[in-house]
Amino acid sequence: MNTLTVLYNAQIITLDERQPKASALAILGERIVEVGQDKDLIQKYRQSPFETDLIDLKGRTVLPGLTDAHLHLQQFSLSLQKVNCETATMQECLDRVAERAKTLPPGEWILGHGWNQNNWQEGFGSASELDRVAPHHPVYLTAKSLHAAWANSLALEKAAINELIPDPPGGQIQRRPDGKPSGILFENAMRLVADIIPRPSPQQLQHAILEAQNALIRMGVTCLHDFDGKECFTALQELHQTDRLQIRVVKNLPAELMDEAISLGLRSGFGDDHLRLGSLKFFADGALGPQTAAMFEPYNGEPDQRGSLLLDSEALTELGSKAIRNGWPLAVHAIGDRANHEVLNAFQNLRRLEQEVQFRTKSFLRHRIEHVQLLHPDDTLRLAELHLIASMQPIHATSDMLMAERYWGERNRYAYAWQTQLKAGAVLAFGSDAPVESPNPFWGIHAAITRQREDGSPGEEGWIPAERISLGDALRAYTLGAAIAAAMEDRLGKLAPQYYADLIILETNPFELPPTELRFLQPIATMIGGKWL
Repeated sequence: MNTLTVLYNAQIITLDERQPKASALAILGERIVEVGQDKDLIQKYRQSPFETDLIDLKGRTVLPGLTDAHLHLQQFSLSLQKVNCETATMQECLDRVAERAKTLPPGEWILGHGWNQNNWQEGFGSASELDRVAPHHPVYLTAKSLHAAWANSLALEKAAINELIPDPPGGQIQRRPDGKPSGILFENAMRLVADIIPRPSPQQLQHAILEAQNALIRMGVTCLHDFDGKECFTALQELHQTDRLQIRVVKNLPAELMDEAISLGLRSGFGDDHLRLGSLKFFADGALGPQTAAMFEPYNGEPDQRGSLLLDSEALTELGSKAIRNGWPLAVHAIGDRANHEVLNAFQNLRRLEQEVQFRTKSFLRHRIEHVQLLHPDDTLRLAELHLIASMQPIHATSDMLMAERYWGERNRYAYAWQTQLKAGAVLAFGSDAPVESPNPFWGIHAAITRQREDGSPGEEGWIPAERISLGDALRAYTLGAAIAAAMEDRLGKLAPQYYADLIILETNPFELPPTELRFLQPIATMIGGKWL
């Protein structure tokens, strides 16, 4: 028989408009059965036929569990084992690689993540610099953006990357004046090395995901939307089947798996409320850091650089038509203003197609634009008009602001424009893009309402203060907004009867804290589906 749990003497922030605050809630099995006041619920459920567990929270705060709406679970899980290359100087990064080389037998790969050449006085590194600190190990270090990589000569040699090899479609091999590869790879060129690195075994990947799961739950993340590939999906299924997957996962599939998924008859929503299929992920451009985000006008100081448009509206309309006809919404990566414009044009075409095949769906498919980092002023209202989810990552704004000022300049008025999207009526779904950024949702919440870094820069008003949002709006983007993106808003995203008992407990009410202190919040307890974890 299920135990009935009553949490009472609490400050419960439900995010349910019908009952925003309460002091008690009752849970039976996986779901909430009632939300109300201490006296009413204690009296009612003390007489329940179920075994009842009354828990006095002593005035602590209860929030719905938080969702990371954009996370690369496999890459994040494995990144916890990599060299941390997010350093203030290039030399510090090289020193860390040298230290790792001392611990590994010659010939084993050294993997790292997190460098950003914009933060280094020297800019991009070279293969020769890595050769000096790790001459006997192939080295492959991904940039913080995940849109560039730095390899040493041994890694380039193993991948057969030399002066004779052409750039692959959708990628670029940075070259020295003599035509030889420098060691820096952009976009699809990264795969030339990444594809030859020994893959972790299924057991190793599952173990890494379990470690990452524990870290995420400690941060208050009870659900995530994953954007990695087939290996990750296989590992998640194994963990789920053996009752080791505790966190909820909406699994989005890479676009290259579309034909395979369709041939198997898979559709969005397949699975259960612990592991289910979400969207198909497409890329319209690159990223700001390596200047591969597709722009209408050149990057400041780079008159010949407008980034890389990987899919225009025509191509995306064609691919999206096939996805829609087979029950799949699209999640499209778009960062630059031109990329977002092309994606919006494609979605305008696709919404018309959707009307023609609407008998196959109950309502609009939950299409998403991932990142929406820079919009042309003429495009700011279009996400709301097209019923698109603005899947954004607040911490990108504070992390990227110096790069954005350097390369985008005055165009930044509609960069990371959360308030503009809210006022237009778009649904915000917030995430982290981990391992690009930390998945700590409280870091994201802090960034969303202050637009400041941890040190308070760029000042009291934050960066582009007109785009700051309220704490309530930020919490909704991490809860109900993410649930809407997953078409699960009838059971996730708030604390209300018949919703899953996914919640976190905080020592302090975040609405009573100065905004600068939100970054340091950490749950003291987390519940998913009525189970304490």
